[in-house]
Amino acid sequence: MVDSVNDYVPVALPDYRELPVERMRQGAQAFYDEIRARHTVRDFSSRPVPRDIIETCLRAAGTAPNGANHQPWHFSVIGDANMKARIRAAAEEEEAEFYAGRAGEEWLKALQPLGTDASKPFLEEAPWLIVIFGERKSVSADGVLRKNYYVPESIGIATGFLIAALHRAGLATLTHTPNPMSFLNEICGRPAHDKPYILLVAGYPKEGATIPAHAMRKRPLSDIATFHT
Repeated sequence: MVDSVNDYVPVALPDYRELPVERMRQGAQAFYDEIRARHTVRDFSSRPVPRDIIETCLRAAGTAPNGANHQPWHFSVIGDANMKARIRAAAEEEEAEFYAGRAGEEWLKALQPLGTDASKPFLEEAPWLIVIFGERKSVSADGVLRKNYYVPESIGIATGFLIAALHRAGLATLTHTPNPMSFLNEICGRPAHDKPYILLVAGYPKEGATIPAHAMRKRPLSDIATFHT
């Protein structure tokens, strides 16, 4: 009898479609053109965004490759105004200490061109906050609490999928990482073995929203890639 949890069971590769080379080029260019139009914003509108759109984007994130297919992530999705207010208060408390010197001079200098400070009104203004937790342990299909593997790497890939999906849906995002972030476990009711990695803000940009000119500077391909042919 096959154990669906522990036994290796090969199945034919589903869904893959090989494309002509020219269509591959067109598809790659189309995705690049779309994703380069994505910008991190800090000015969010309070306009509502239907929950089903967020759900679909999260399903996309859940398809990301991950360690041992344990899918070691949990997305706490917050639209409740009281919870958002609690998160803002706790985040701004940590950020005040960060900008008061805890970050160190070098880090604060690096942030200057972005114009950030301890005030985080977007945490209440945006319609949705998505807290992305990495599960160091999770319950398997047969009910056993097991260790998870490559959790940071898996979370990073899933977060990339989620940001791309939200952008494709026409929404703006902000990756916020107050430090430390343990207050999110209590507010979201997550166990201590879950680690909050990113507080992702999602919604429409506010009318007249701006971004720092510094954020438009992207390193050229020659700086970020080396081809060994």
